Amino acid sequence: MKNAVILGSTGYTGAEAVRLISGHPKINIVALVGNTNVGIPYESLYPNFQGLKLPIIKSINDIDWSNVDVIFSCLPHGASQDVISKVYNLVDTIIDLSADFRLKDPNLYQDTYGEKHLVPEYLPDSIYGLTEYNRAKIQDAKLVSCPGCYPTCALLALLPALEKSVIDLDNIIIDAKSGASGTGRKSRKSLHFSEITDGCHAYSVADHRHAPEIEQTIKDITSKSIKVSFTPHLIPMNRGMVSTSYVKLVNGATYQDLRQIYHDRYKNEPFVKFEDKGISPHSRYIKGSNVCKVALFEDRRPGWVIIISVIDNLTKGSAGQALQNYNITQGWTETLGLMNISIFP
Repeated sequence: MKNAVILGSTGYTGAEAVRLISGHPKINIVALVGNTNVGIPYESLYPNFQGLKLPIIKSINDIDWSNVDVIFSCLPHGASQDVISKVYNLVDTIIDLSADFRLKDPNLYQDTYGEKHLVPEYLPDSIYGLTEYNRAKIQDAKLVSCPGCYPTCALLALLPALEKSVIDLDNIIIDAKSGASGTGRKSRKSLHFSEITDGCHAYSVADHRHAPEIEQTIKDITSKSIKVSFTPHLIPMNRGMVSTSYVKLVNGATYQDLRQIYHDRYKNEPFVKFEDKGISPHSRYIKGSNVCKVALFEDRRPGWVIIISVIDNLTKGSAGQALQNYNITQGWTETLGLMNISIFP
């Protein structure tokens, strides 16, 4: 058994981490940290956990680190790097779900998030946790930086085509839509029921923080610096994400070639399901699961292909992928604790 501390356990991502890790046969939750709810039973915040006998919420200053093997950090960007820098040498493994260690260039981090990175010396050693791409490097990682939900959904849709160099890197358009839980559990007027229900809107247009992360990973895969066109939207549902990417084929590749590439690339992946021809994946069928579904459609424009991918933003887009990565660092079966069936309806 490995002993885990979950930082930021009271947010949506933290609660999803608690849900998944509670059912893991080889991980014991020894502490839940939530500095604004210290001393409160966890089930009083999330009654769905009643009966699990989870630890009372603590301050990070009250944690006995001598008994901790792994940290799952579900803190916001900025807060995560500050805490991790103080406990980095006290644990074997850190799985960070924030944005703090995703971007390798501290100057790009500052430009993107509007604040200076506190521990840039840790950036070279952090491993980007897009599991299906970086599995080999994750095996020996101390610090795994899990991708954002939008990059996870978009990059898994693009990965096989990028690896085989069959799409035009100067013509990648990503249109993505997320449920409201992707914005966190913050109290804001823009997230009130009456503000988001019965409507859909784009936000952070041409300036979303996940675009540099997507571009950095594409450069890692292809060795080419590019800019993608990425537009996120907020839709009135709790959880789930749909990404529709428009790509142009190159190097003589055809739609049928691309289908074969995707079939071969994902046929042995436990959590990426390549859909049969003509099937469009729906977010309702992956809710609560660690699955990403990917589909290809031949566009009406000759040489163009539409790639649709869906994930649960809180599971495969966050806590599920984090647990998948930790399984890999420990040499465990990658699917351990993650084979739950999605919730429907």
